[in-house]
Amino acid sequence: METEAAHDAAAGAAGHAAAPATGMPQLDFSTWGNQIFWLVITLAAIYFVLSRVALPRIGAVLAERSGTITNDLAAAEELKQKAVLAEKAYNEALAKARTEAQAIVAETRAQINAQLAEATAKADAEISAKAAESEARIAEIRSGALQSVSEVARDTASALVAALGGRADGAAVETAVANRMKG
Repeated sequence: METEAAHDAAAGAAGHAAAPATGMPQLDFSTWGNQIFWLVITLAAIYFVLSRVALPRIGAVLAERSGTITNDLAAAEELKQKAVLAEKAYNEALAKARTEAQAIVAETRAQINAQLAEATAKADAEISAKAAESEARIAEIRSGALQSVSEVARDTASALVAALGGRADGAAVETAVANRMKG
């Protein structure tokens, strides 16, 4: 038995040694036809799956995205135009408001100036009337003062003449005071 087992082992080792070393099966030229056939089938299946399932979905997503982007850009442009119009309307309203405010200021200023001129004219008239009245009073006071001064001067002159021991003549004292008052 030993001999048979040794013989079989030797035959098996010789069989392996006699068989050519094949290496990687992909590089074995005897199976290339089969490999090319399955490669074509696999590529056709991948092409079919991609062209019928995946690529239409991707295309639909890209088309939807493109449409959304286009719509968003159109909406943004429309909003931009509205913003420009709103800004223009705002600027026009602001300019109109400024013009109206300036008109109101000018009107108010004119009214105030008219009221001020009226009040000034009224005050000037009152001042002129009071000044004329005051001047009349001053003239009365002056004339009263001159008359009082002449009376005091007559009385003083009569008293001085009497104190010096003489008798004062009323007509002479009156003439002397009148001459002196004239200057």
